Amino acid sequence: MATFPANCEFPARVVAIDVGGTKITGSIVRYDSAEAEPVVEDSRTVATEAMKGGASVLDKICSLACNLAACASSSPLGIGVGTAGRVDAKSGDIAYANDLMPGWGGQPLASALYERSGLPAAVLNDVQAYAVGEARWGAGRGADTCIMIAAGTGVGGAVIAHGRIVRGKHGFAGEVGHMASSVATGIPCVCGGSGHLESVAAGSGIEARFFEATEEHLSGAEISALAAKGEQPARRIIKEAGFALGQAIAGLTNILDPDIVVLSGSVVKAGAEWRAELQRGFDSQIPAIQRDLPIVDAELGSAAPLIGAAENLIDSL
Repeated sequence: MATFPANCEFPARVVAIDVGGTKITGSIVRYDSAEAEPVVEDSRTVATEAMKGGASVLDKICSLACNLAACASSSPLGIGVGTAGRVDAKSGDIAYANDLMPGWGGQPLASALYERSGLPAAVLNDVQAYAVGEARWGAGRGADTCIMIAAGTGVGGAVIAHGRIVRGKHGFAGEVGHMASSVATGIPCVCGGSGHLESVAAGSGIEARFFEATEEHLSGAEISALAAKGEQPARRIIKEAGFALGQAIAGLTNILDPDIVVLSGSVVKAGAEWRAELQRGFDSQIPAIQRDLPIVDAELGSAAPLIGAAENLIDSL
C-alpha cells in the first residue's frame, strides 16, 4: 500500500490519469484511510487524438486533470499519471514515444501539470502504473516481488520489488518487448533493431506475420479465432507468440526469481493453445524447482493503471 504523509487527512483523494494512444481516462482515486482499498470514482474519458501532436495531447491531459481536481470533494493530494511512452524517472518528462503518438516524446508532462494545477505530479510509464496497481491491490497482492507483462499492441513489462516499482537509472526498467528472442531472429522491430520479442509476441507482430504469410489484413482476435479452428498459418503464429513470451518470462525469472508473474493485454485472450505454448516456452528455459511460479491474469482491468498512478503519486510526496 502507499505511504501517506504523516499529516494526511482522510478521506484523501488523488487525481489519476491513464494516457493511451486512443483515449485518455481520468478519475479521482479515494482513500478512506491509510489501510483502505482505493476507490476509483468520477471517471471521465476523452479521445487522445494523438495525430494532432504532443502539445495537443499535453493540453488535453492538463485540462482533464484540472477539471477533475476542481470537482473533487476535497483538495487532491496531487496528480498521478500512467502514460504511453518512456518516462524520465527524474523529471517526469516523456523521454521517448513511438510513431503511434507523434510529438509525444519530449513533452514536459509533470512540470506542465504542476504549472497548470498547482498540484504535485508524478508520472510513470503506463505498464509500470498498471504493475503498481496489480501488485498492491490486484493479482499480485501480498507478493514481495512481482513481474508484470502487458502483451497488447506492443509488449511492455515492469518489475515490483518489495512493494515498489523498479524504475532503473533512466526510468526504463522492464522494457521486455525489446529483449532478444530466438523466435524473432531476423525480423525487423519498430524500434529500428531486429530479433526482438515484440516483433512476434505483440498483437502488432502477430498481425504483421500473418499478413506476410497470407497477404490478408486480419486483427489479432480474428487470427486467434482461426488458430482455435486449427487453421494454418494462424495456429503456427499464435503458438510461436506464446512460446516466445514464455521464454522471455523465464529469462526474467532466472534473473529476479519473482513470487508471481501477472499478465495483461489483448494477446492474453489468444486462447488455450497460446497459453500452453507460453508455459512450454517458460518450462524450456527454467530450472525444475521454479516451474511452479504462478503466471496469472491481471484482476483490476482498467482500474489498475489509475490506482497505480495514484499510489505512485502518494509515494512521491
